[in-house]
Amino acid sequence: MLEVEKVRDAHTTFHVMSLAVLNEGQDLPEEYRQMMDEQDWIGVRASIAVEQKYGSEALRNFYTALGTRFHLGQEPKTPETVRAALEEVGLDPAVADEAQTDQYDEALRASHHQGMDPVGMDVGTPVIRVNGMSLFGPVISPAPKGEAAGDLFDGFVKMTAYPGFFELKRTRTLDPIFD
Repeated sequence: MLEVEKVRDAHTTFHVMSLAVLNEGQDLPEEYRQMMDEQDWIGVRASIAVEQKYGSEALRNFYTALGTRFHLGQEPKTPETVRAALEEVGLDPAVADEAQTDQYDEALRASHHQGMDPVGMDVGTPVIRVNGMSLFGPVISPAPKGEAAGDLFDGFVKMTAYPGFFELKRTRTLDPIFD
């Protein structure tokens, strides 16, 4: 969506959802469950703290910085990485300490449901809301740049204009490509 904004009159408002919350109570492989329990909470807890303290634009900037560190930079999901992302966007690095507690979990769960309930709980991330309709996806790799991103968004907007549209899907044939 950040690429789309470069070529279309669009502005993305980020919203906090959590795969850890989405998967609570689900029958998951033990290794995946352990990874979620050990790693997935700090980033999302920091994200909800940023949104609560500084607003949605700060969340957008922090989430982008943190995601770039986690995915492109392959940095570990640790308090140090969260602190570095907070500092990068000019926010209080102490949020990383708060993100190691459950003090924002109620707000996190409320935010998660606000974003996910309109699309349903049998999907993951990303979820995009356009034309009053929330849809899971698009899941794409590598992410298109420039006008290609705009063209894909145009198609997405057209699909959301039809209230009976629910799903497009095919099997993934390659791992995510981050560039």
